[in-house]
Amino acid sequence: MTEILALNVGSSSLKYAVFDDDTERARGSVEGAKDAAIAVATLLDRLASRPAAVGHRLVHGGPDHVAPARIDPALRAQLERLVPLSPLHLPGELAALDAAGVRLPGVPQIVCFDTAFHRTLPAVAQRLAVPDALHAAGVRRYGFHGLSYASILSALPVEHRQRAVIAHLGSGASMAAIRDGRSVETTMGFSPAGGLVMSTRTGDLDPGVLVYLLDRGHDARQLEQLIHRDGGLAALSGTTGDMRRLLAERARDPRAQLAVDVFCYHARQAIGALTAVLGGIDALVFTGGIGERASAVRAEICDGLGYLGITIDEAANAASTAVISTGRCAVRVMRTDEEREIARAVRGLLGEPAPA
Repeated sequence: MTEILALNVGSSSLKYAVFDDDTERARGSVEGAKDAAIAVATLLDRLASRPAAVGHRLVHGGPDHVAPARIDPALRAQLERLVPLSPLHLPGELAALDAAGVRLPGVPQIVCFDTAFHRTLPAVAQRLAVPDALHAAGVRRYGFHGLSYASILSALPVEHRQRAVIAHLGSGASMAAIRDGRSVETTMGFSPAGGLVMSTRTGDLDPGVLVYLLDRGHDARQLEQLIHRDGGLAALSGTTGDMRRLLAERARDPRAQLAVDVFCYHARQAIGALTAVLGGIDALVFTGGIGERASAVRAEICDGLGYLGITIDEAANAASTAVISTGRCAVRVMRTDEEREIARAVRGLLGEPAPA
């Protein structure tokens, strides 16, 4: 086997990368397609070669799918039953999977689950305080952004894997506490809407807020709209959920400043909480679009964390060098590569050497 096509379906785009053995041959995205199936068809028309296997990122694997798996009819039927756990993500991802299968008959289709990385969460971190029947039905904490975390861990020096906090900060944002290379806690729980404040997602809400809104006539779809699309930075600023714009406008717009402040406050709070779970911190890693590029956000999140040994070198941070710290805790800026992680998982499942 040589060529692997890695597909990563987003809310409005399809990211892809092609790997030939350990070499990246192509990378890009399909923007503006009406749905994921059309995006896959557009991409396959664009590619000059036929891949030997296709890997797909799936946001949710439910309680049972904790490793990459090759698609067959039985697994495909199981994945359909998981849609209620992630109704905003899985339908598009499964449509892309089906479209690739139709266009590439006989080519292995491998699914890689974001939730699988967090299968090592201890029971106390997985359990929600709900009745046993709900827990058995899948109402528990799963964690997400697993492919991103796995990508970072594959490149993180061994000495920094004992007690690390990885901050995946982008339009979707979460953090994970890593002990000895394993996830032991994370900020997202039952769904990708929980935890940190995000671009248009509220992050954690007091459940009483939802009851309050239900009592005043909101239905489930309106609550979904609030939680996923009408909240977060966009709600705080009143204009945008784009951190780049908020940073550019905050000097003259108090609401933009508020949005940045709230984002950084909750991120700083999460680092403290995850450090408490770990019993200390040896490394803090920033990744994702905001984590990798927004030096001002990194500085503001770390401000006041000197008691954890986190101090920032201003010049290194401004230049986004690999290591931006001067204190005992190493603070790193690392590029995540979910597509390469997908290819690595595909090769591992099919018995091929993994990309370096």
